[in-house]
Amino acid sequence: MAVPEDWMGARPQQPIDLHTDRPHAARVYDVLLGGKTNYPADREAAEQTLAALPNAGAIARQNRAFMQRAAHHLAAEAGIRQFLDIGTGIPTSPNLHEIVQESAPQARVVYADNDPIVLAHSRALHTSHPQGRTAYIEADLCRPREILHNPTLRQTLDLSQPVALTLIAVLHWLPADCDPYAVVRELMGEFPAGSFLALTYVTADFEPQALQEVSDNFEAKGSHVNARSKDEVLRFFDGLDLVDPGLTVVHRWRPDAVEVGAAGSDADIPLYAGLGRKS
Repeated sequence: MAVPEDWMGARPQQPIDLHTDRPHAARVYDVLLGGKTNYPADREAAEQTLAALPNAGAIARQNRAFMQRAAHHLAAEAGIRQFLDIGTGIPTSPNLHEIVQESAPQARVVYADNDPIVLAHSRALHTSHPQGRTAYIEADLCRPREILHNPTLRQTLDLSQPVALTLIAVLHWLPADCDPYAVVRELMGEFPAGSFLALTYVTADFEPQALQEVSDNFEAKGSHVNARSKDEVLRFFDGLDLVDPGLTVVHRWRPDAVEVGAAGSDADIPLYAGLGRKS
């Protein structure tokens, strides 16, 4: 285990345990995207996921593509200049800050995750455009108050101005004793009118047996997966105005022309996506 340098100039940090003997969602996602920041346990979990859900790689890619489209919309069309991305995952270019700062170089982005390996790679790769800023905080999504009052977040974002909160394929990983609806309410409750919520969430609406097998595989290794129906996912947007086309399967949310031709059926991509504005 390496002792990382402190990127914010604070006190030296303790060695981090990467828990490479068991799979982690961020690293399994990295496998499915064709990345290299993963370990044998992650690759085994990815193989098991692909055995149960052969299109898991396509799901990962479509999820990433939604993030890119939503981020571009927020920066280029909605005028958002502040972003809080929780459940960041291992950096894969183009990252959120690269997309938004292409349209708005002055945009500020805070990444938050609780995985030490994500922390290490984010320090190295999440570098801002000179006119903007990026920051990374180690945080537990089940403790939203700690995220909102993190000094680095407060130094980077002005919470009196609109913020886009992005929760991309993260809420369904929360442990059973953590209420995701309460988490989202608390986070969005801190942001002013004009703020946005973007999220994706896994569903068993189309292939319940395959999703159950995937969930069982992760549960056996200590990770909780909770799929939800469309109506259940819609509850995350209570009090928000959904941006057209509303909540839909991820590959049908404003797809690019090329993606329209490549998209499969809804059952192929069991992931809902939506973007909502706080009025």
